[in-house]
Amino acid sequence: MSLDTDDGELAAIAAEQAGQHLLALRASSGLRGEALGHAGDAQANDLIVALLRRHRPDDALLSEEQAPDAARLQRHRVWIVDPLDGTREYGEPGARTDWAVHVALCVDGVPAACAVALPGLKQLWRSDRAQALPAAYSGRPRIVVSRTRPPALADALAQRLDAQLLRIGSAGAKAMAVLRGDAELYVHAGGMNEWDSCAPVGVALAHGLAACRFDGSPCRFNQADPKTPDLLIGRASWVEQARALLPSL
Repeated sequence: MSLDTDDGELAAIAAEQAGQHLLALRASSGLRGEALGHAGDAQANDLIVALLRRHRPDDALLSEEQAPDAARLQRHRVWIVDPLDGTREYGEPGARTDWAVHVALCVDGVPAACAVALPGLKQLWRSDRAQALPAAYSGRPRIVVSRTRPPALADALAQRLDAQLLRIGSAGAKAMAVLRGDAELYVHAGGMNEWDSCAPVGVALAHGLAACRFDGSPCRFNQADPKTPDLLIGRASWVEQARALLPSL
């Protein structure tokens, strides 16, 4: 990879290489559970950070696995990284696939070059190579929510939309399930961090999906507080239907 590699390619390479490393670590390290998750987080972070430091030394960085640097708030270009999203699922037995690698470049708070790798599914989703969305699903709608912390309003929303709930681990895995056509809506409440949502939001928007807060405001990143309150991702019609119902739930 040369120093003139464009941002989209760099994001994709970083996510792909980290994902392949995580697969190899899970297969051959002998580690399991939390120990495997901790090792995966650290090693994937080291790999991604090394790539970004080598190829974009002047850009700022916000990673789940590093202390935040306040200097990023004065920078136009900031990489927001979750080297292993869905650490719990990655470490569990049974070779779960609902974990991901998120690499995103934000420019002035807006996702600009994003990649979400789903190594267990051999998938790499990129904001610079949008794919055609599948045909709209005509059956009972499906809403993806957190596997371990589904929002309290999820059951009520599903009932109002006559939808079924699907519980999936990683935020990236949930968002990409909507892109694949395996779900119509991703709903999250109760707070999340920018590294959980930045790359999935950037990829979703590039593919023509809607991605916003419950109040309809756009997702902004590289904020002083990296905590974000909530998230909706889906086709615009489903997002609008959900938003209309949320205040009454």
